[in-house]
Amino acid sequence: MSAGLAPSLASSLERLAQRLQELDAALSDPVIAADNRRFRDLSREHAEVSGVCDLAQRHTQRQLDLDTARALLLEAGDDADMRDMAAQEITEAEAEIAQLEAALQTALLPKDPDDARPAFVEIRAGTGGDESALFAADLARMYTRHAERMGWQCEVMSASESDLGGYKEVVLRLEGPNVYGQLKFESGGHRVQRVPVTETQGRIHTSACTVAVLPEPDEAEAVKLNPADLRIDTFRASGAGGQHINKTDSAVRVVHLPTGIVAECQDGRSQHSNKAKALQVLQARIQEKERSERAAKEAATRKSLVGSGDRSDRIRTYNFPQGRFTDHRINLTLYKLGSIMEGELDDVIAAMLSAQAAEQLAELEASTGI
Repeated sequence: MSAGLAPSLASSLERLAQRLQELDAALSDPVIAADNRRFRDLSREHAEVSGVCDLAQRHTQRQLDLDTARALLLEAGDDADMRDMAAQEITEAEAEIAQLEAALQTALLPKDPDDARPAFVEIRAGTGGDESALFAADLARMYTRHAERMGWQCEVMSASESDLGGYKEVVLRLEGPNVYGQLKFESGGHRVQRVPVTETQGRIHTSACTVAVLPEPDEAEAVKLNPADLRIDTFRASGAGGQHINKTDSAVRVVHLPTGIVAECQDGRSQHSNKAKALQVLQARIQEKERSERAAKEAATRKSLVGSGDRSDRIRTYNFPQGRFTDHRINLTLYKLGSIMEGELDDVIAAMLSAQAAEQLAELEASTGI
């Protein structure tokens, strides 16, 4: 498959072609079709594998076109029109082949198995008091709007509101295709520069929030929680009042005693629902703690361009007076802050994914010498 490719790429594509045949057979099996979860997982893998195989087939076809055009150029002799036609086809085929090879290299890079998982997005106000809490609300709105644009499901798992309508902390759950894979680069410190609504002199202030994006654990692989390690408290939910005020002790806080990690939920209407959601978030936080510890060990030997995802890493600046958005990890600056705050994150996400792919390719080339 795909003549002209590096041997390592060609062998990877041969394995994928065999895997595609296996997936075709599996998806036509009535036993697998009756297992919704298994069928969904295999369907997702089939879509990914067939996409790469389509690229490989296109590469093979364009390589044949290139060989034909080169032969035509040799046979053209003094026929200027034929020579021009062959030369043009050679130029176009070579350009597309180069693009396809780059796309295939990127498509074959190792993938994080959590990329396809739903994600929890935690936003916490930091330095800056009320202004920081208002910025936390702006970030929550930005991610919610992006989720709406992408057709993802969005749910507020817990929220602690500030006096002026912002959030001291808010946790969102987002579900859709490749949610964690697209949002994982949002983890870190987000800094805002603007004139706060509480500022009477018109002075620009700097405030900060931290964002953490956690993959929702797979039920089969989730951290098993020992009930003896948990302290579960119930309390009356706080809120702005009105018809939605929760007048019963249905809010739930769960503490994992060995680690001190805490999760709470007060958004649901029942104690049972809130406990289930709090346990989901707790499992994700415990799993993320383990992931962070592994990442810290890796970071001791290599510094990732796109960052470690640690909350203490300052990754972004949102400068409202200049309408400027800056991601400091990849030196990305965009002068369209208004649309970004409305959830138009496509360019930002694409740039981060591209930077990650380039980093992975560099590491692969360094380790294999390709």
